[in-house]
Amino acid sequence: MKKELIHFADRYLKDIKDENAAIFAGAGLSVGTGLVNWKGLLKDTADELGLNVDKEYDLIALAQYYENEKGGRGSINEQLISEFTKDVEVSENHKILASLPIKTYWTTNYDKLIEKTLEYYGKTVDTKICSANLAVNIPRRDAVVYKMHGDISLPHDAVITKDDYENYNEKRQVFTTALQGDLITKTFLFIGFSFDDPNLEYILSRIRILLGNNTRDHYCFLKRVDKEEFVDEKDYVYEKTKQDLKVKDLKRYRIQALLIDDFSEITDVLLLIKSKLKRSNIFISGAAHEYGKWSKDRAENIVYNLSKRLSEEKFKIISGFGLGIGSSVINGVLSHVYSNIKKHTDDFLILRPFPQNIKDENERVALWNKYREEMISDAGIAVFFFGNKIKDGNIIDSDGVFKEFEIAIRKGLKVIPVGCTGYVSNKLWNRVIDAMDDYYPQDEELYAAIKSLGKDTEDDSFIINNIIKSINILQGKN
Repeated sequence: MKKELIHFADRYLKDIKDENAAIFAGAGLSVGTGLVNWKGLLKDTADELGLNVDKEYDLIALAQYYENEKGGRGSINEQLISEFTKDVEVSENHKILASLPIKTYWTTNYDKLIEKTLEYYGKTVDTKICSANLAVNIPRRDAVVYKMHGDISLPHDAVITKDDYENYNEKRQVFTTALQGDLITKTFLFIGFSFDDPNLEYILSRIRILLGNNTRDHYCFLKRVDKEEFVDEKDYVYEKTKQDLKVKDLKRYRIQALLIDDFSEITDVLLLIKSKLKRSNIFISGAAHEYGKWSKDRAENIVYNLSKRLSEEKFKIISGFGLGIGSSVINGVLSHVYSNIKKHTDDFLILRPFPQNIKDENERVALWNKYREEMISDAGIAVFFFGNKIKDGNIIDSDGVFKEFEIAIRKGLKVIPVGCTGYVSNKLWNRVIDAMDDYYPQDEELYAAIKSLGKDTEDDSFIINNIIKSINILQGKN
């Protein structure tokens, strides 16, 4: 992946973590699902007027011409309903975006794909279609979707003609005001957007005039003009020159263009952001009825100190409150949280104790497996300690720790078994050491840190430092 795209992913990831990220989706986001773009939408309209839609660049004017000729826009409304109520499969980009903790979405699209995908991921969505919607908020909402140009449920109110655009600030002034506020306070990523929208250009220009160079940076994906797509060299040079000028002009509004060679790169960047975000969540797996060569106090102290260090470095810990280590995880996190009154436990810890007192064995196994799947899905890295339990008076391997390792691998997590703690963790450590390339990206420093975790040592800081080093290296890897 290009360095500039990786650097963008890191910058935008920080905005997501700080809850300052927003998405602005244009028609390009939905086209890949089979829905039409503006040209596709107005093709029949152009034909009816005796025009060729491929020769028209001002499609807003084209819609207005139709309304002028017909004395209304009934046919356009019917076309909107026909095209944007189709049952289509959402794109991979829709799915990735919906899975990220982004709370603000703006779109000029009439379809409902963004809202439906967010709801599929279990999020409460507050959709703003008309000005009246902005006055009322849905309680405990997870995301707000602003339909800047309306929604297919109200086709007669959809912004599509010149009249609609010219009267926008009269009929939808509150949308303009809300967007201005978000553009000032949040970092926008524009996806599938052409920047030909006069409303957005007006809003951006007002912000530039008001704030000057104090405007925050925003980003957009633009496909680089490809010479291979042109028969005539002059046409290529013309389009390349035009794109270069457009990229420079966007910088007036502090919008930085992310040039891509193929639209699949957008998906790659979003997946990288998702992967890095999940790797900020560390799942700690382990169970210990006994501690082998370790004393109980030492075992609890190393889990406590690791949890505290991870919290200090702004990682979030996920724990199922494993036998013998769960309390130490909690205490380590709380030690950091309570050292600063501005910090909140929820920012550093997700605690998911397993349901108890389930008499039916099959029901318990099925429920615990589902519980593990959901819990581990929220993490990007898993650390494993010890791994034993007592059964019929005997100490045996913890099958739960084995299961959590397998689930972690299946879900794409990076695994860090602390082999020196023995039991299941030692067996898992030997497994990864025997096939390092299968479990980790190639990195000699990472390999050395993982190998060191199987070394018998009385230096707890050595173990903790190498776990932290492994996590930090993995954070920066694809």
